Amino acid sequence: MTGTLVLAGTPIGDIADAPPRLAEELADADVVAAEDTRRLRRLTQALGVTPKGRVVSYFEGNESARTPELVEELLGGARVLLVTDAGMPSVSDPGYRLVAAAVEKDIKVTAVPGPSAVLTALALSGLPVDRFCFEGFLPRKAGERLSRLREVADERRTLVYFEAPHRLDDTLAAMAEVFGAERRAAVCRELTKTYEEVRRGPLAELARWAAEGVRGEITVVVEGAPEAGPEELDAEELVRRVRVREEAGERRKEAIAAVAVEAGVPKRVVFDAVVAAKRAGE
Repeated sequence: MTGTLVLAGTPIGDIADAPPRLAEELADADVVAAEDTRRLRRLTQALGVTPKGRVVSYFEGNESARTPELVEELLGGARVLLVTDAGMPSVSDPGYRLVAAAVEKDIKVTAVPGPSAVLTALALSGLPVDRFCFEGFLPRKAGERLSRLREVADERRTLVYFEAPHRLDDTLAAMAEVFGAERRAAVCRELTKTYEEVRRGPLAELARWAAEGVRGEITVVVEGAPEAGPEELDAEELVRRVRVREEAGERRKEAIAAVAVEAGVPKRVVFDAVVAAKRAGE
């Protein structure tokens, strides 16, 4: 029998937010893989639990090397618990490699749901949350950051980013440049902690605020791109589109109606353009 890999969400701030199952898993796991063993020690002390299993580090620097070792433990029947410093493993934190390796070996993977900075920030932002994209951390280099932002400049869904406090002003300024100075956003700082703050406003305004210096863990939520309005087509283009449809076999009446819908204008506008063009050609 193979073991089970358990991904456990940990508090993003307030220790009281720890899910009840977290303490049970920490106590019973055969192996606890932690992003930072010192933070794990503080967490277990706060929860009043002592892990019975072996505790190992599992962070970005040793993730590739340690994954095969943990997979062997799982193949041998161990219950391996993976925790990161805050939030859910694999979400901009170590975990993906281990999950992928476990899935490849048909090892069971389950989770202890917990707090999420992404969902918490979305809920507090005051922006639409019915559809959203999580973009993680942007590149550190200015050129690469702008390129990444341009890729989603027309994205209609709400965007969520993580950012380091010392790069926040540059990031917000870049967002204002690419998305537009008036695009609405929210900067969520130190979520669930003593100095929690949510600053809402246009990107340009938030960039000026951040230039004064910001501390703490940051999640940025940005409004999606506005819906594109109808195309502004001149009379010549309206006539051309009608002719293309006629040549494809549509009757003129249907072609005019279809082009009017495409352009977002009354059918009479397209009809008058077609009539004027016909007269001009006589």
